[in-house]
Amino acid sequence: MKNHPQWHPLEDRYFDPDPAERRVAMELYKSVADLPIISPHGHVDPRLLADENASFGTPADLLIIPDHYVFRMLYSQGIPLENLGIPRKDGGPVEKDHRKIWQTFADHFYLFRGTPTGVWLADELHSVFGIEEKLTGKTAPSIYDQIEAKLKLPPFRPRALFKRFNIEVMCTTDAATDPLTHHRAIRKSGWDGNVRPTFRPDAVTNLLTPDWRDNINALSKASGICVDSYPTLIKALEDRRVFFKSMGATATDHAAETAHTAELSSSEAENIFQHALSGKTNADDAKRFIAHMIMEFARMSIEDGLVMQLHVGSIRDHNDLIYKRFGANMGADIPSQSEFTKNLWPLLNKYGNDSRLTLILFNLDESTYSRELAPLAGHYPAVRLGPPWWFYDSINGMKRYLDRVMETAGLHNTAGFNDDTRAYPSIPARHDLWRRVSANWIAGLVVRGIVDMEDAREMAMDMAYRLVKKAYKL
Repeated sequence: MKNHPQWHPLEDRYFDPDPAERRVAMELYKSVADLPIISPHGHVDPRLLADENASFGTPADLLIIPDHYVFRMLYSQGIPLENLGIPRKDGGPVEKDHRKIWQTFADHFYLFRGTPTGVWLADELHSVFGIEEKLTGKTAPSIYDQIEAKLKLPPFRPRALFKRFNIEVMCTTDAATDPLTHHRAIRKSGWDGNVRPTFRPDAVTNLLTPDWRDNINALSKASGICVDSYPTLIKALEDRRVFFKSMGATATDHAAETAHTAELSSSEAENIFQHALSGKTNADDAKRFIAHMIMEFARMSIEDGLVMQLHVGSIRDHNDLIYKRFGANMGADIPSQSEFTKNLWPLLNKYGNDSRLTLILFNLDESTYSRELAPLAGHYPAVRLGPPWWFYDSINGMKRYLDRVMETAGLHNTAGFNDDTRAYPSIPARHDLWRRVSANWIAGLVVRGIVDMEDAREMAMDMAYRLVKKAYKL
């Protein structure tokens, strides 16, 4: 083992090579490095925290099988998802030997060099599990043994890590029809970890969702309202929002391929909904209905105070073969070009001047940052910009975002950082990366005489902690 290559992360990693900027960045980073983590939007399964004895399973269960960031890269190099233990929809054979899955991953870990996934994985292996060797094909068995042994210990159970990670609050993402059983169990257990649900209604408002009719039936059951018309749909959704809010929710989450918004008349909405109930939905009706429902959700947020998140620009499940064999969210979501100024015009002209609404925008088209999103956030009281999302949650993606957004929008029209992850042990690494990159960006302002150190320290605190806490009402 002594001959294996070692990995010792640099204390000043990710900072600019200029010595003056590097010194200021380190000072700013140290002032925020140990602040509590606010995780306002993510996809960690709440069942992990509902049981004090919950386990992550094997190293492969934890770090490979559920993480589309990982298996997406491996698939791009010709490794079948079956070889990585990814369950097939048809129950077909997949690799069950988790050591073999881990070995395949380690043999190809070089693929992640220079990527954000590689940065996160290296950080969590070292800082969470105390691994000092580089992960390679040769070190794979030893590292697997070390992680496997630690995962059996009480300090490495999900609740214990929640405390160790210094998470002040974590928000999950939950379907509108979810009874929030695991959130109830967390509350009932008396554990003091602050875990909150987030209301996500896409499965009942996107009329083209597979099994949409079943989802409507589930909404009827969950709300106690027979959803057989557009008015009853609205009543059921409002009822569920009340329930989610009673369980601690402060936000909703909505995904759409575009930011298109438009109002339908009540009769138009009813006509489209009835066509959907009878199985006669077409793409144009579905697009019009989503555009209308985004408007309706903004209206609801003004009334009930829930923060509204809108994620735009992903063409979901681009690879038909992977979708048919493995299902949704299997690493085949691809960004598309987006437009916001005209698409959001109806919503913002009706609700954008109302400061009771907080609309946090996320996008996957970086060209919109300075052209559209920063000016919109820099004007409308209701609009805030979410952090770089998904493919741009990276060192360079964050730098580009900060350079293109801040001068026009202003720091306080952004919403801080969220990790948007289901990879639980990567949460500290993701937040640490943001804190380092933002400290380095602020340091650049200091050395160029744009802000002084007093203001810089305040900005670093805002970006690491205060902005997200305020934006999400946490």
